[in-house]
Amino acid sequence: MSRIDYSRIELLVLDVDGVMTDGRITLTPAGEEIKSFHVRDGSGMKYWQRVGKKIAILTGRGSPAVLRRAEDLGVDVVRLNCKDKLPAYEQVLAELGVSDDQTAVVGDDLPDLPLVRRAALGVATADAVEELRREADHVTQLPGGEGCVREVIELILKRSGLWQKVLERYQSAEKGVEE
Repeated sequence: MSRIDYSRIELLVLDVDGVMTDGRITLTPAGEEIKSFHVRDGSGMKYWQRVGKKIAILTGRGSPAVLRRAEDLGVDVVRLNCKDKLPAYEQVLAELGVSDDQTAVVGDDLPDLPLVRRAALGVATADAVEELRREADHVTQLPGGEGCVREVIELILKRSGLWQKVLERYQSAEKGVEE
C-alpha cells in the first residue's frame, strides 16, 4: 500500500523546461525564446483547478512564454529565475497556506531534487535525470512536454476519488444537460 495520501494533495508544483515542455529552448534570430506546451497538460491543469486545487510554477529561467501560458491557464503562483528552488518553494507554500504533505512536485533535473524529496508526492518525468528518478515516489510514463503533467493530475485525481467529478461535466454534456 502506498504511503501517500492522495486525497490530501492540494497543490501541484511544476517545473517548466523538461516538464511542461520537452526541454528544448528555441531562440529566434531576434533572441526571443519559443516554447511548445502540450494541450493535454493545459486541459489537465484546468481539471485540477475545477476540483479546487492550486498550481504553482517554479522555473530556473525567465520567459515571457511561461508567463503567457501561466496567465492563460490561471496558474496561482509563478516564480521565474529560481536558481535555488527550495526557498521559492517554501515561500509558495507559505503564501498558499499549504504544507509539504499537501503538495505534489513534478521535476526533471537536479534543481528539482530538494522539492521532490520534500513533497508528499515527488514525481520525476520519464526522461528525468537518473538521480531524480531514483528519489521520486512516482516516475511518469510520458516524458516532459508530452503530456506528463496531465498524467500526474489524472493519477492524483483518480487515487483521491475526484476524477469522477471531472468526468461528470462531460458525461452530462453527452446527455444534453447544460452546465
